[in-house]
Amino acid sequence: MNNISITFRHVDPSDAIKAHAEEKVQKLQRFLRQPMSARITLSLEKLEQGAEIRISSGGEHLEAHEVCEDMYMAIDRAVQKLERQISGSKGSAQSKLRRGTALKDSITPDSTEPPPET
Repeated sequence: MNNISITFRHVDPSDAIKAHAEEKVQKLQRFLRQPMSARITLSLEKLEQGAEIRISSGGEHLEAHEVCEDMYMAIDRAVQKLERQISGSKGSAQSKLRRGTALKDSITPDSTEPPPET
């Protein structure tokens, strides 16, 4: 089960905004291997509305912040940033694994070759 907490700063808490934020952030779980916990902070400063989302899943900690004129758009853009971060971290981990196995294969001596004489 996902643990999602939402904090409103200088914004009237709205059930519609809360539901939208929870729905969008819960969709990120499908990209993660372990259960996640999320902290969402929605704020209003002057005319700018901001969404800050912090996610923890296993050993991964990701964060995205977005400021827009519309709260829904700020939430959507912050979630998109997190999706890119998650897919980027998966890609780099997979390429490291591939490089590690390729390097291991190239270092392993071939048993058919005689050992070099010194």
